[in-house]
Amino acid sequence: MIGYLKGKIISLKPTKILLDVNGVGYTVNISITTFENISEKEEVSLFIFTNVKEDSITLFGFYTEAEKEMFELLISISGIGPKTALGLLSGITVDSLKSAIMEGNVGRIVSVPGIGKKTAERLILELKSKVGEIREEGGKVLPPTVKHEAIAALTTLGYNIKSAESVVLKVISSEPDCTLEELIKKSLSELNK
Repeated sequence: MIGYLKGKIISLKPTKILLDVNGVGYTVNISITTFENISEKEEVSLFIFTNVKEDSITLFGFYTEAEKEMFELLISISGIGPKTALGLLSGITVDSLKSAIMEGNVGRIVSVPGIGKKTAERLILELKSKVGEIREEGGKVLPPTVKHEAIAALTTLGYNIKSAESVVLKVISSEPDCTLEELIKKSLSELNK
């Protein structure tokens, strides 16, 4: 099983990366959170979860070990597959998800597209006693970036993650110093064109 990869980025999209590790190219599925952390880099190290099925082997990569641990907890729940877990981690940070589960905040979890009330309730019920073990690197809470908060706000308003991600990146590339409020307003006007 592949547990860790370090290599040069050949191709990078918000949900997928092609990584050159000593001349071998690995296609790895990633969350938007991981994408944000590696988008400015040429070389990257990722924690890998290897999903082996009868007809395929799929790699899922994470920038932090905490994100990988949360992913593994999520897919341990009946009805939540790797794609749903990755979507959940794209719409909410590990710390926010951990807090929502510990506090029983169903509303925060269902704000992520693709997650219904029953799934959110099952997450809380099954993971409440387990998420306390997950820590961000160094034990510190990492503040969400303006970019991540804007994407989360847009997905809460009903826009899909891919659209929100691309429009936020477009606005940031033209105006890198805008505030969260300006970023959301400009992104909304782009989405409503």
